[in-house]
Amino acid sequence: VSLPHKHIVKTVHFSSDGIRLLTGSNEKILRIFDLQNLDSEPQVLTGHTGSIKTALWNKENNMVYSGGDDKMIRLWDTRTLENTRNIQLPHNLTNMDMSRDGNVLVITHGTTVVFYETESMDVIKSFEMPTLVYGASLHPDKSCFVAGGEDLKIYKFDYDTGKELESYKGHFGPVHCVRYSPDGELYASGSEDGTLRLWQHTVGKTYGLWRAV
Repeated sequence: VSLPHKHIVKTVHFSSDGIRLLTGSNEKILRIFDLQNLDSEPQVLTGHTGSIKTALWNKENNMVYSGGDDKMIRLWDTRTLENTRNIQLPHNLTNMDMSRDGNVLVITHGTTVVFYETESMDVIKSFEMPTLVYGASLHPDKSCFVAGGEDLKIYKFDYDTGKELESYKGHFGPVHCVRYSPDGELYASGSEDGTLRLWQHTVGKTYGLWRAV
């Protein structure tokens, strides 16, 4: 199956029921494809004035969050296809992630990681990072979060206080994406160096390919 676009696609996200696929691209357009009827035209959401870097469904699959190079988080009602709310950012959004329970939206821009409550979009917490940050991910139990960016390092911070807990340098290029596994035992990082690295949340614990010694 091929779903054509007219420009570079930067983000894709399946709805939780697997029926619809959300895409965003350098066309500044969001598309929603019905995977049960691929002959139908996708729904189109327009309004962004810059390239879209990331877009996510909410847990009920009736709302979409998107952001990119226009310094704006946009919220969309997928039932009406209306842009229902915009949140201005001081810098271009670099990445977006959702907590495991779907209640916290994690946004990165500039040197800042911001956590929003997904229903109200009120800011829960905001922390400054030691580098330009390109991605962050919240642990499923919300005890900590990891972040990566321009200085090649992976950082782990306490979610309550923002205190740095650990930092690791293994990449040889800026880190553009970090994500926790659903069980919170691992996190993955992707970098300009052409590698994807897996890191243990608890170093030395027996898990998968890792064996405690």
